[in-house]
Amino acid sequence: MFGRNKPIVFDPYARQRSRSWMPRWLVLLLVGTVAGAGGVIYLQEKHLPPRLSPSESAALRGAFDKAEAERQRLQGELAQAQKQLSAALADNKSLGTELATLKSTAQSLHADVASLVDALPPDPRDNGIEVRAGRFEAGANALSYDVVLTRPRGASRPTQGVLQLTLAGESAKGGAGNVTAKALPVSIGHHEIVRGTVPLPEGFRPKQATVQVLDREGGRSLGMRVMLVK
Repeated sequence: MFGRNKPIVFDPYARQRSRSWMPRWLVLLLVGTVAGAGGVIYLQEKHLPPRLSPSESAALRGAFDKAEAERQRLQGELAQAQKQLSAALADNKSLGTELATLKSTAQSLHADVASLVDALPPDPRDNGIEVRAGRFEAGANALSYDVVLTRPRGASRPTQGVLQLTLAGESAKGGAGNVTAKALPVSIGHHEIVRGTVPLPEGFRPKQATVQVLDREGGRSLGMRVMLVK
């Protein structure tokens, strides 16, 4: 109020100059945008992988589609393989059950056979190896046989030996004749049923069979029995 009065300068162009200058924030925004775009271009050109051309993009897309189709095919095959595996496991389980049943049946039959063998008449000779029973059936050119051998219980290992069968009978000319079969290896635990066939000369009619168990071919006798051929 009491100060000195300052002169007022009249400038008719001052308002026009102030309106033509951009605000500082806008200048900074533009500068930042340009710098960011330049940085992106620099990184893309110098450090990032090169951009793909349209043909390269199409080839990459085709390769991706092919890989996807292959993946789906392999996935389908995997599902099929898993299905087959499940079926195989189910079959294996069923076979395991059947095998267990067969084993049980076999054990039961073995016990039944052992009981039947024990009920057979004893060997009169009472040897270490007993010939408990025999069945002989003569045909035109061969004789089939079944022989039941036993040994006393309690032995830890089966007895190894050979079965020697000698047939006595009538030859085609009417005289007496003998046929000796080839020795057959045997392993005798509690009991052993030996089956086989003996070739016969033409016209030979067997009457009796001598069953011998030897420790080896031509060796020591472990048991022997003479039986009729019917």
